Amino acid sequence: MTAETTDTLLTDSAARLRMAIVRTARRLRQEAAGEGAELTPTAGSALATVERHGPLTPSELAAIERIKRPTATRTLRVLLEAGLIERAPDPVDGRSSLVSVNAAGRERLRRLRGRKNAYLARRMRDLPPADVETLDRAATILEGILEREAR
Repeated sequence: MTAETTDTLLTDSAARLRMAIVRTARRLRQEAAGEGAELTPTAGSALATVERHGPLTPSELAAIERIKRPTATRTLRVLLEAGLIERAPDPVDGRSSLVSVNAAGRERLRRLRGRKNAYLARRMRDLPPADVETLDRAATILEGILEREAR
């Protein structure tokens, strides 16, 4: 097999995988929206990031989410107004603040994740065990790709 053939196969495989991921992500967002969640995908992602890595400054959130600082600031304002995060002065830099997820934010994330997990579990229920194992392995591989990218 030539390098060109390998590249073409990888590109074709990447295209199929990308479409499957995009369609799955869209369906998961739709499932979460079924709860009446008014959070945008950006706000939901930011809330999960603050939960996972917080407390964070707006600049730290922007860097982790790979968004511009003004976008992070607007998103945090939405989360603050929704009562899902708390803001406190940054003890290191008095000009900045730290945000953290409060109990209401953790509960919202728990419910949203539960809906998404239940949706996928329902779809996976009728799969043969070998396919479930393959999906589990694929998740591990994708996590590894993302982890290497974050370094």
